[in-house]
Amino acid sequence: RRAGAAAGGPRGGRCRGSRCPPGAPPVSDLGRVLRLDARRTALLVAVPVLTAVGTAAALPGLCLSAAYWDNTVVALVNAVRFLGPVAAALAAWAAVRERPLDYLRDLTARSPATGALLDLLLLSSAALVSYTAVTALVVAVTLAQAEAGHPHPLGVIAGAGALVLHVVVGYLTGRVVPHRATAALAFGATAMWAALRIPGVSWWSLLPPAAFPRIDLFTTLRPRVFADQAAWTAGLTAALILGYVLWATRRFLLVLPLAAALAATGAATLGLQGSDPAAVRAAPAPQACRHWPVTVCVHPALRDALPRLMAAVVPLAARLNGTPGEFTQVRQRPGWAPVSVADGVAFVHLDEDLSPGYAARAARQISRALKDPRACAAGSSAGYPALVDAWLLDDEPPSIADARAARRFASWTERGRRAWLRRHFTRYRTCSLGPADFRPVRAGKHRSTKHARRGTFDRTAPPT
Repeated sequence: RRAGAAAGGPRGGRCRGSRCPPGAPPVSDLGRVLRLDARRTALLVAVPVLTAVGTAAALPGLCLSAAYWDNTVVALVNAVRFLGPVAAALAAWAAVRERPLDYLRDLTARSPATGALLDLLLLSSAALVSYTAVTALVVAVTLAQAEAGHPHPLGVIAGAGALVLHVVVGYLTGRVVPHRATAALAFGATAMWAALRIPGVSWWSLLPPAAFPRIDLFTTLRPRVFADQAAWTAGLTAALILGYVLWATRRFLLVLPLAAALAATGAATLGLQGSDPAAVRAAPAPQACRHWPVTVCVHPALRDALPRLMAAVVPLAARLNGTPGEFTQVRQRPGWAPVSVADGVAFVHLDEDLSPGYAARAARQISRALKDPRACAAGSSAGYPALVDAWLLDDEPPSIADARAARRFASWTERGRRAWLRRHFTRYRTCSLGPADFRPVRAGKHRSTKHARRGTFDRTAPPT
């Protein structure tokens, strides 16, 4: 009793359980203190380590130029592939450290599985606290930009479930195999399981911890994939915990819920296998636009590209004004759709990371789309179309064999070149230009009133 009072127990406390030796201190209270001390060390290590690893794994997956919510969720889910093995190793380490206290738990009247379940609850809570901190940081990075799309709460839940599954696997491994090398074994096994996932290769990569490829703009992930992943992790986690409790307590009534958890895991596996070809679907988005002096529209996640893109395409549109290739609108098109110029609309592709030169590359796409690929591939124009392309795109004129034509074209005024292009656009389009086409042209002589539009590119007009 004096020892019990010194340990902080109630006055007159007694041991519980038939195996308590006579005159022994109240080991239930002493064991509680020791267990709390052991858990405190594990939690103090787990939370900062998991937060640092999760942040380092999630942030590189975000494209700082295109804040697309689908890719934000994908970055979180993919981060579990790196965060999970660390969580499993820490959980196994905590389980091995808790193992010497089992004899104290056996002296109490509680179930043999109660202590393990409490440890799992604390370790899972620590892992989820770290995951929440990483999620908040990634969401803040997305909100700080011109975000687009819609968040997927099921994706965040699926990632959290996969992380808890790693904690359960690591802890139960430490309970079953209480050895110093168990933490390294748990880390190696879970890391190998995560390494088997190659994004976009097969349905196998959809099993938690999932490995998703980067989601292109104008596409999105199907919510059913996240729902199946959440069901898979919940079912397998419940099966592992129920199996351990059944082994520790010999209560065979747990066989029925154990079978139900395994059945749910199997059903979710079949769902993930069937959803592999349709994991990503098209997702049309209302585009962000600027309407003067031409209309330029892009995906909302790339609205920061509008000023430079406008500056790159306006001179090109002005020089093509009055020709069959003129356009007054530029719209971003998904990567699987071809680039084209038709009915006054130029459809282009944009780099999602807005790497340097993206606006100039979009303008070159328009100039290439003006030409007939079959005719240009069959004929030889001695570099004349390249000479015209350099003028259209404000590039340095190339060196061609016909130096006389190049000097003559360079000597013309801007107005004279535009008039010449209206007259020879068909030959430019089919790459059939020749020396005879580069004759002197007086400005305004061949101006076509059929295609010309006054005021279309009047830079003095106020923007709308």
